[in-house]
Amino acid sequence: MPELKNEFDCAATLKEGTWWMPFTANRRVREQGMARVLTSAKGAYYTAADGTKLFDTLSGLWCSPLGHADPRITEALRKQADTLDFAPGFQIANPETVRLSERIANMAPAGMDHVFFANSGSEADDTALKIAIGYHRLRGEGARFRLIGRERGYHGVGLGGMSVGGIVPNRKMFATIMVPGVDHIRHPYDHSKVAFSKGQPEWGAEMAEDLERLVALHDASTIAAIMVEPVQGSTGVLVPPVGYLERLREICTKHGILLIFDEVITGFGRMGENFASQRFNVKPDMITFAKAVTNGIVPMGGVIVSSDIYNTFMTGPENAIEFAHGYTYSGHPLAAAVAHTVLDIMEEENLVSRARALEPVLEEAVHSLRDVPIVYDIRNIGLTAGIDLKPAAGKPGARGLAMFERGLKEGLLLRCTGDTISFGPPFISTPEQLRDMVATVRKLIIELD
Repeated sequence: MPELKNEFDCAATLKEGTWWMPFTANRRVREQGMARVLTSAKGAYYTAADGTKLFDTLSGLWCSPLGHADPRITEALRKQADTLDFAPGFQIANPETVRLSERIANMAPAGMDHVFFANSGSEADDTALKIAIGYHRLRGEGARFRLIGRERGYHGVGLGGMSVGGIVPNRKMFATIMVPGVDHIRHPYDHSKVAFSKGQPEWGAEMAEDLERLVALHDASTIAAIMVEPVQGSTGVLVPPVGYLERLREICTKHGILLIFDEVITGFGRMGENFASQRFNVKPDMITFAKAVTNGIVPMGGVIVSSDIYNTFMTGPENAIEFAHGYTYSGHPLAAAVAHTVLDIMEEENLVSRARALEPVLEEAVHSLRDVPIVYDIRNIGLTAGIDLKPAAGKPGARGLAMFERGLKEGLLLRCTGDTISFGPPFISTPEQLRDMVATVRKLIIELD
């Protein structure tokens, strides 16, 4: 372990690798040092260690739609810490979390009236999968053990979410501990048919039929649930084709399979509605959420379930624990207090409607890059967009990394995965900021080669 210093030296400690950073090329961070350090944030901007202002192109990690350092949230956090800083969620309730469960249920599609709290999207997704297995077992259909995911899907890093997830680099190191009985449908993206689509592509609804293929292979009586993101976010904003989600819902209903929407990214306004299920008018059996519910300030996640699912668990002796699952910090009162203030601000400032109003601004801006030779594809919906760059010969991912590192010098904090750039700017952004963001991206792309 590194020796403690009398005076903290961030650059030196970073270089030593004391902080093993998540989803990070740690050796590159150690090499670049303070060039990768953020020291403050305000509004839609971060400030880097060298004083550079960086526009927050992805709302942190899809989680800060209100921007940063809003004094109303800071005050709510302080007040709650002074009143009730922690309360156990096992056998004990607190009023802030009770009220938040009601508030979230009222925002969700009709009939989804119960909320189980977790602390992250990963925990929420694993919780939903466990609920699905338990639900079928309690109904006398314990043979339904299979879980279905989708290629290129991301559902966090818990063993369940990782298993149903379909991003290969996230899976291959841990192949030996994957949950058994998991299969995947194909994703509905085909560049040759949907390249440069604006909003939902017209082609691809038929790709939902791939679930019928798995039903025929495994038999519906063995399948508990399918988990999908309404919009696949972490893989680079893959937008569902017109009719695709509707068809998935029909197939699930036909075969008694639970449909779980992972709305960790799309929940709380990113699609210009409270939830993407409302934007697409498709009601799942469960919705997982996290990120934006607290603006990323205090970790919180959760699962919204239908009354049928909840009531199925409310059986057995009245003193029995119906669902043997939960976390020390489930429904943390600090997180609940922050969530209330975040939702208050969204309502008072009409930020969900603002996100919808900014959608055509972002769409027009990102699609203006279609003429740039190395731009391979552009996709968008809601206040999200993805741009694929053609990989450099023999160097996949090199252009994306170069974009990220150059962005830090040009006033943009970019999110690049491989050669894909993803955008999810704060709801408080102005049209001018979105246009300036894309203008800088154009400059950086042109300068790549």
